Parts: sequence; structure tokens; C-alpha cells
Amino acid sequence: MNYEVLAIGMVSFGEKPKYWDLAKKVLSENDAKIAQIIEEYQDLELVSRGDLFFTLIRSIIGQQISVKAASTVWTRLSEKVGEITPENILSKEPEELRSCGLSQRKVEYVIGIASSWNKFSHHEWDQMNDEDIINKLIQLRGVGRWTAEMILIFTLLRPDVFPIGDIGMIRGIEKIYNSGEKMTTEEIYKLSDKWRPWRTVACCYMWRTVDPEQVEY
Repeated sequence: MNYEVLAIGMVSFGEKPKYWDLAKKVLSENDAKIAQIIEEYQDLELVSRGDLFFTLIRSIIGQQISVKAASTVWTRLSEKVGEITPENILSKEPEELRSCGLSQRKVEYVIGIASSWNKFSHHEWDQMNDEDIINKLIQLRGVGRWTAEMILIFTLLRPDVFPIGDIGMIRGIEKIYNSGEKMTTEEIYKLSDKWRPWRTVACCYMWRTVDPEQVEY
């Protein structure tokens, strides 16, 4: 099967990825532990909002805080700003954004990204490979590799993203595969080899094992 065709240029906004059911089947066949998790969380799906700017801002909000805390801040920001667009964000004073629960640094990041977005909004993201997208996005202040990987997962629905810097994913892996004990980066990468080329899907299930709320960006 041509996995690349499934992965690039076929993002159906508002629907689960075309590869989702196949990935669940292959993962379940290759890994008995993840098969149990997939069976337990049968309603879990990954859906793109089709709005890269939206997901980018939400990823900034979610940096280094829990899913629950990020959800609270996001709700406040959405109520304050309305539709998440560069224009709406820039219409608010920094103090108004701070009042939503953002740190001063995150306020700077959000305003900076909104101010610069016109330069980035015209790229044909679907035609770029994962690393090219990451290298382009990290030019924005406040956007590191993890944030760019959230874009790959939650907006572009790329199938084989493995955000090794994500604490929630790591905790899920350690919980399921090592009785909650710490694992080295090398051990985690080695474990993830059996999930290729569907590590995005495996990551979503690892998140689900540690957070009562489904991770969304």
C-alpha cells in the first residue's frame, strides 16, 4: 500500500483521516498492549479543524501545562477574542489576553504569530514534507519542534509523527509499557519502531491513557 498517498494531500477537514481504521488494525496486530487500548477507547478519533492558525495558537496555549489547564485558558481566550483569527487577536490589548490566563511570554508569542501570519498563510502545506513544515514553522517566535508537531498531527493529519518532547505521550508509554517507571529516550524510540508508519495514531492512544479529556488542538 502507498502510505504516502494516504498521508499527504488527502486531508478531509471535519472527518477522521483516511488511514485511521487501517492504522488501528495494523497497530492492533503488531502490539497486543495497544490493541487493548484501542479496544477500550473505541470512540477516539483524530479530526482536523482545517485551520492551521487556530491549531498553532491553541498549541502555544498548551505548551508546558496540563490538558485540563489548557482547556480552561482556551475557553477564556475564545470568549474574549471570539473567532481565533490574527485580526481578532491583534484587536485586543496584551492585558486582555493576560487576563485569560496566559503568561506574559505566551501573550508575546500569540501576538507575534498573529502579526507575522500573513507571511506564512500562503504556503502549500499539504505539498510539503514533515521536516520542511517543521523548519518553516519554527521560524516563528515561540514555536518549537513540539508545537510544529502538533500542527502536523492535528491540522495536517500526518500519520507518522512522534513528538518525543511531549510529556503526556511519554507518561502514557511508561504507564503501559514499563509500569509507570521512567524510560530513556532510546528505549521509547525503539518501542515506537513497531508503530511505524502510524505513530501519530499510537500517540493519540497514549495521550488518552493519561488524560480524561481527549487531547485536541
